[in-house]
Amino acid sequence: MAMVCPKAEAPDRGLRCPRFSVQMADVAKDLTAGSFGGAAQLVCGHPFDTIKVKLQSAPVPSSGQPPKYAGAIDAVKQTLASDGARGLYKGMGAPLATVAALNAVIFTVRGQIESHLRSSPGAPLTVGQQVVCGAGAGAAVSFLACPTELIKCRLQAQSATATYAGPMDVARHVIRSEGGVLGLFKGLVPTLAREVPGNAIMFGIYEALKQYYAGGQDTSRLGRGSLIMAGGIAGASFWALVYPTDVVKSIVQVDDYKNPKFSGTIDAFKKIVKVEGRKGLYKGFGPAMARSVPANAACFLVYEVCRSSLG
Repeated sequence: MAMVCPKAEAPDRGLRCPRFSVQMADVAKDLTAGSFGGAAQLVCGHPFDTIKVKLQSAPVPSSGQPPKYAGAIDAVKQTLASDGARGLYKGMGAPLATVAALNAVIFTVRGQIESHLRSSPGAPLTVGQQVVCGAGAGAAVSFLACPTELIKCRLQAQSATATYAGPMDVARHVIRSEGGVLGLFKGLVPTLAREVPGNAIMFGIYEALKQYYAGGQDTSRLGRGSLIMAGGIAGASFWALVYPTDVVKSIVQVDDYKNPKFSGTIDAFKKIVKVEGRKGLYKGFGPAMARSVPANAACFLVYEVCRSSLG
């Protein structure tokens, strides 16, 4: 639907609707700041994410056999022994290529929902309203995150004997052999189940902490230390809430399409609990939490600094 400017006398055809111009300026700022924030998040957190996926996707050992990895530290040691330091950055190509888009979508959608919920321009939002903004942003980004993470997880989970040559090779293989473009959206249901509540709680807690640190004052005046604390804690809350869903997502996405172990998300959840108990839903939890604090602290800090510098 086209936006109609408020009625004005003798309108100049060369002038654009001021409201539309302001909205587009805000979108551009969120796109830019979100992109830089996402890049900072990726650089800080990808090695932790690689270990998380390795632990999540490791096969269940046969009776009497030890697991492939004794824990997160052992997974790091084995990765370094087989692939060197670059092994910790496996699969980074896919998120690096799309990290700008992912975070731009999250922060831009959140920003647009914020603008609709504000009672007046510039008015602060309540924590509850930020929860709504986060949920909406999570729903939107899921459709971009799902294919990106499918490619990333398959590259991270493969052994030193490479199955795929790189991100584009994974995409071509999936499209050719696993149902076309729709094959890239394997795991969309658990991705939505992770992103919607996860982003809702993350942005809600982030706003609550900012308001707490500001002590009733303008949160835009907060120092970098407060923003780092708020972002780190908010990021940790994301994973603490939805981690089991992420485990199911990763397992579904790396499941062998020729001889699948799971018929879908619910089946994967049931089989994990049946075979490994509830602890199976928390494989890789340590690296995920270790990653979430610095990665999200960096993301929110860079976003806020960049956004404020753009005016």
